[in-house]
Amino acid sequence: PAPLNPPSPGEPGGLDNDTTPIDETPQPEASGQGAARVVERYYGLIEAGRYRQAYDLWAPGQAEMNAAAFARSFDRYAEYHANIGAPGEIEGAAGSRYVTVPVQPYGRLKAGNRPFNMRGSATLHRTGDIDGATAEQRRWRISSTDLKPRPADPSPAPTEPGVALVMPLGTASSR
Repeated sequence: PAPLNPPSPGEPGGLDNDTTPIDETPQPEASGQGAARVVERYYGLIEAGRYRQAYDLWAPGQAEMNAAAFARSFDRYAEYHANIGAPGEIEGAAGSRYVTVPVQPYGRLKAGNRPFNMRGSATLHRTGDIDGATAEQRRWRISSTDLKPRPADPSPAPTEPGVALVMPLGTASSR
């Protein structure tokens, strides 16, 4: 098949064209960049077929399916990749911290070898640095996405923003 060429930043279906230079110095795990690294790791695990490890990056009960169904939801893909955008500002309330990270899953379906491209975001949550919070509670976990996980179905591949397709949080290629 022809190489995949997802829309570039600033093009329809691509990530925002944010020309702000990225600070490449090490960032704390609690930072927005720390959350983006979780999303990158998540997509890398999915691209590698390590679905159980990817599933474990969701906050407990938030993936809306069990680990086996999560893994099966990727059966329809021949290739699965994603571009990761810059995280938004960290927001907080009552000891909780949230950040949204834009994502652009793309790849190829097994059926008909058809390419797909989507755009959405993942929201991550962690407990703030408060007395009594465990190290596990202070780790970023995926709490929601506008590209919801769901069991596989035979519907055609979406190409417009915000359309859900199986589990479109996919790989760690940050471009």
